[in-house]
Amino acid sequence: MGKVIALVNQKGGVGKTTTSINLSASLAILGKKVLLIDLDPQGNTTTGIGINKGESPLNIYDVLIGKCHIKDAMIATKYKQLYVVPATINLAGLDIELLEKSRTEPGFVKVAQLKNHLMEIKDFFDFIIIDCPPSLGLITTNALAASDSVIIPVQCEFFALEGIMQLLNTIRLAQKQLNPSLDIEGVLLTMLDSRTNLGFEVVEDIQKFFKEKVYNTIIPRLIRLTEAPSHGEPIIAYDPKSRGSEAYINLAKEVIERNGK
Repeated sequence: MGKVIALVNQKGGVGKTTTSINLSASLAILGKKVLLIDLDPQGNTTTGIGINKGESPLNIYDVLIGKCHIKDAMIATKYKQLYVVPATINLAGLDIELLEKSRTEPGFVKVAQLKNHLMEIKDFFDFIIIDCPPSLGLITTNALAASDSVIIPVQCEFFALEGIMQLLNTIRLAQKQLNPSLDIEGVLLTMLDSRTNLGFEVVEDIQKFFKEKVYNTIIPRLIRLTEAPSHGEPIIAYDPKSRGSEAYINLAKEVIERNGK
């Protein structure tokens, strides 16, 4: 059965989308069958992997409101073994619609919609990666209810730990009320600027706090990594020999090793 991993941090700009794209592509390059789900209304994961939002008439919003099956919304990317369920701005109003459905439809569980769909397709993939929005609303709650574990990207900058306690409390609440088996897959340090001491101080703080949960791989701050999504490509395709490409391949190897796959 496939492993469902959500990338979660309510703080924006920490590398969730960059990691979702590049981890998924790297896992696929290493021979794993991967489904990447874009749960962010901005849809940056969708365009960053090279999918035109108008390419498919169906997307994750349609899945979550019950308009279609998740299989109908999947798009095969140009990368072997990598599939995407795209997002559009329609997703921005999902919280309200789910709340309304839970009030008017008996038996409708607003936090279980993604889980219900993923249960039907988990066996077809080695990994299902979910890019969550920078918030802790109903969309992210659906992801936490549906996931086996979470990866927390943490930026190597001042105030990196700010908000982490709130996120950890949310994860504990999800474990208690929705998903007792939910685990922290790992903590990923991102955007390390090796020219400053501050970055390394943050690395040390995070490693002390999360201990063995911190990945050995640290994602550097690189212009090539920020350029790649604008070309609709993961870094492994945009610049295969870059340090960013090497870092995400190493991260994918760590994820595979931790899961014994």
